[in-house]
Amino acid sequence: MTEPLTDDTAPPPATVLCVDDEPNILSALRRLFRPEGYRVLVAESGAAGLAILEQEKVDLVISDMRMPEMDGARFLEHVRERWPDTVRLLLTGYSDVSSILAAINRGEIYRYITKPWDDTDICLVVRHALERRALEQEKARLEVLTVRQNEELKTLNLSLEAKVEIRTEELRNSRDTILETNKKLKSNFITTIKILSSMIEMRGGNLAGHSRRVADLARRLAVKLGLDSNATQEVFIAALLHDIGKIGFTDDLLATPVNSLAGDMLGVFRKHPLRAEQLLMPLEDLQGVAALLRAQMERFDGGGFPDGVAGPLIPLGARILALASDYDNLQIGALIQRRVLVPDAKQIIYDAVGKRYDPNVVAAFRALMDGDKMEKVKDLATMAKYLAPGMTLSRDLVSPEGFMLLSADHVLDERMIQQVQDFENKNEVRLNIWVWPLPVKGA
Repeated sequence: MTEPLTDDTAPPPATVLCVDDEPNILSALRRLFRPEGYRVLVAESGAAGLAILEQEKVDLVISDMRMPEMDGARFLEHVRERWPDTVRLLLTGYSDVSSILAAINRGEIYRYITKPWDDTDICLVVRHALERRALEQEKARLEVLTVRQNEELKTLNLSLEAKVEIRTEELRNSRDTILETNKKLKSNFITTIKILSSMIEMRGGNLAGHSRRVADLARRLAVKLGLDSNATQEVFIAALLHDIGKIGFTDDLLATPVNSLAGDMLGVFRKHPLRAEQLLMPLEDLQGVAALLRAQMERFDGGGFPDGVAGPLIPLGARILALASDYDNLQIGALIQRRVLVPDAKQIIYDAVGKRYDPNVVAAFRALMDGDKMEKVKDLATMAKYLAPGMTLSRDLVSPEGFMLLSADHVLDERMIQQVQDFENKNEVRLNIWVWPLPVKGA
């Protein structure tokens, strides 16, 4: 028989232990609490109740006061000493003030309930007691978490304060130091973006390096179209993050080419531009990038999504991103059910001019693909054994699988060079390493 589906994320039902030497009372309590969704355990003596507590995790105990051998006050005292987090209620049919006081003082009970009870009242008492226990546990958890995070922040602040002191002194000394600091901050920002863009690529081998290739092409197209440096940088970052809205996709959805999607899978896929925008909305500096990600699946002829806008109403950066992303997706088999060779991928792009793609963006793409003269490359390819401290990476250092190991503009030191060499030896690979040449001394 197939078991019913359950929500693994839902909290388990609260466990209530009822202790009373009268079986009819236990039966009545069991009938009362089970419809409330509680897991109900019963014991006919204090000793039996303690035995159950040793075996089971119990959230709340209801104990009768008058029981042979061990009365309710003594039983609840044992519970308080050994299981202090368990909520304790006293059930009594006697107006015996001294017994109730003993239970309060020794067992530190939450409430006492008189027999005969009102079903509604006792259910409310139990519910409120469990809610209070949950709040107290959450409060304790948050207090522990706060203390730990405060310690971590204190350590981090001490480290940051030392760095800020050093950096501030350097900034006072020269304007060049300020420019260098800004450059490093920009580099760290881009590195962080690249790390985020690698998260989705770790889900499948064919995705390795996809975001970086799209970003490189998008940046070249932006330059070709005459965008200023800020707009070009925005397009570059958007390209690095263009798949971030797919972070929650299932493996099956990620592995299915876009033109094969249908039904619910297609519906989930169509939401990824909106999800990408939502993920970046809290970051004020990335609002422009968020807008480009929202519009990346729009078509120039108005047949795209999520807004169905057309032509110049689509941000130019999004029009660039659409072409750059599709060009690489065609080659890795993510867009249609086969991998497309470069000449065929280019032709598919050309054939969709004015439909999926902006004619001006296609014209810039055609110029790049047809071999317009590019700037002369001044960096050098080298091997790990020839690296020297002070060398600066001119390009991202990536593994053979396409995952970034070090970002461009990273200045190498002896420790990092040793790690690169150890990586090659351990994995029996040779990395493609590009560096800027060291300046000639005295030049």
